[in-house]
Amino acid sequence: MDLLIIILASLSLPLFFAMIFVSISVKTTFSKYNQTSASCGLSAKEVARRILDANGLYTVQIASCAGVLSDHYDPRNNTVYLSSATINSNSIAAISVAAHEVGHAIQHADDYAPIKFRSALVPIVNFASKLITPFLILGILFEFIAVFSVNVSSIFYLIAFVCYAIYCLFTLVTLPCEYNASRRAKDQLSDLGFLADDEIAISSKVLGKAAQTYLLSFLYSLAQLARILLMLLSSKRNNRR
Repeated sequence: MDLLIIILASLSLPLFFAMIFVSISVKTTFSKYNQTSASCGLSAKEVARRILDANGLYTVQIASCAGVLSDHYDPRNNTVYLSSATINSNSIAAISVAAHEVGHAIQHADDYAPIKFRSALVPIVNFASKLITPFLILGILFEFIAVFSVNVSSIFYLIAFVCYAIYCLFTLVTLPCEYNASRRAKDQLSDLGFLADDEIAISSKVLGKAAQTYLLSFLYSLAQLARILLMLLSSKRNNRR
């Protein structure tokens, strides 16, 4: 068990660099296919609206947001936000991204279990994530201040571990939400005739690259969780001496 934890912890740095590489790759892929116009001739906003209407989601709004690839669906105000690089573009990449975000709106309408669970975790994760670094620092400080404080440091490490475990769970639950939204997007784009078969293949590349970021995020969080667990176990061993 200890060996497995050590192996997982040692993957933190490679996974961090992999995340950077994939993030760059996502932007590169999007930029490449954002130059390729879809045969339907519609903008991403128009396609998003038509998919929403086809699924009876007439009350879901579409609005613009700042940034590049900052597209998202906000269930709090029932709005699909499309970035400036996406909203008025008629490219395959932009339409794919817009359809993906609409996929999240459809998930909420269908009461898709993972997205409901993920939404419920958001406030908990927002609170817990703020505690991780402070308690890790306190754990390190108390471990080195005095031998008698080792037991106290274990408590701090344990709190940090639990908080990070909640975050790790959040990244795990995000995976089915994102992959399912991409599947829904491609199904809608194909079934409603917005993209031809060869364009669906390009859509798969764009959405597939984006999905990799969520997978790596989970693996990285798992490796970080293993690192905190190592700190906790080490602290407990020192306490027994």
